[in-house]
Amino acid sequence: MLDFEFFNPTRLIFGKSKHKEIGSLVKPYAKKILLHYGSGSIKRTGVYDDVVASLKENEVEFVELGGVVPNPRLSLVYEGIELCRKENIGFILAVGGGSVIDSAKAIAMGVPFDGDVWDLYVTRKEVEKVLPVATILTIPAAGSESSNSSVITNEETQLKLGYGSDKIRPAFSIINPELFVTLPEEQLAYGVCDMMSHIMERYFTNTLHTDLIDGLCESTLKTIMKNALLLKENYNNYDAWAEVSLAGNIAHNGLLGVGREGDWASHAMEHELSAIYDVPHGAGLAVVTPAWMKYVYKTNVPMFAQFAVNVMGVEGSLREPEDLALEGIKRLEEFFVKMGLPIRMPELGIDETNLELMAEMATGGNRGKESTIGKLKKLDKDDVLAIYKLAF
Repeated sequence: MLDFEFFNPTRLIFGKSKHKEIGSLVKPYAKKILLHYGSGSIKRTGVYDDVVASLKENEVEFVELGGVVPNPRLSLVYEGIELCRKENIGFILAVGGGSVIDSAKAIAMGVPFDGDVWDLYVTRKEVEKVLPVATILTIPAAGSESSNSSVITNEETQLKLGYGSDKIRPAFSIINPELFVTLPEEQLAYGVCDMMSHIMERYFTNTLHTDLIDGLCESTLKTIMKNALLLKENYNNYDAWAEVSLAGNIAHNGLLGVGREGDWASHAMEHELSAIYDVPHGAGLAVVTPAWMKYVYKTNVPMFAQFAVNVMGVEGSLREPEDLALEGIKRLEEFFVKMGLPIRMPELGIDETNLELMAEMATGGNRGKESTIGKLKKLDKDDVLAIYKLAF
């Protein structure tokens, strides 16, 4: 086990109708806030009315900025920064899923920053000051409601980059599983894959003596899969939504990565799919992750055999670990199919036209910073290209 520090100050407020308390929760932070949301689904479902009523009841002024889309855009971040400065905003409330929260975090960094906020994503320079952010989660998936990361797409350069700092963890986040029953079913599938990927990026490691976190990762993965299938049978199952949403939070709050070296190559490769083709992040991960597994499993066969047995329920001889590993990968693909997810590039509408470009972008070659990605097995441009081709 590696040395580590674990810090997560985000206050989680979990349960039925908790979003209706938002006004009293926000009031101590600022007199005037930015209400940030997506394409308007919160207005159709009544969440917007609940939030506005609570803010007004507690005499919290607010200005609004909607329009966040999946793979959130830098142009809207710039608009939010300008709006917050103009209106003297002291706090940002993000009502939505990971895209809205990531956009809010970017705005929160950009308002006090003397420069272009995009430079922070490019240079990874530590941000000095941010506006406080809170969230009301409407899509359990990204775990951004208590993570230290934000991912933004620069639509002009077709770059999708992430930024990490404990300073951008939300002050508090509300998770009310009642809000998720109105989601389109494909959002459940995308979210499940995203949160599973967050765990698997941490789980597959060459670090030894990580029994406790291995077990937590395995239990969380099994909880997600079990309850996701229950939701396929009954979409109104509150208890299943509660399990999935809590698992999604734990998947990306940092706990499951302590004491071990994470990989994160699959995320790096998928970011190029979403940057160029604007595919849903979870859908892209469902295609890239099994292909990555098939390419790298021989680097650490015991780890993949452990995953197969402890997570995917594969039975067989431990003297044939490679067979176990391959069966585990196969069963993961089968689960994705059950959830209605794509597992091959053509299902995403992607052909081989941009594979070379995406491999170059994933490894930084297009920015003059070519390097390897991943930790379990270090991948160069040729490796990434081979994985993209395996995904066909």
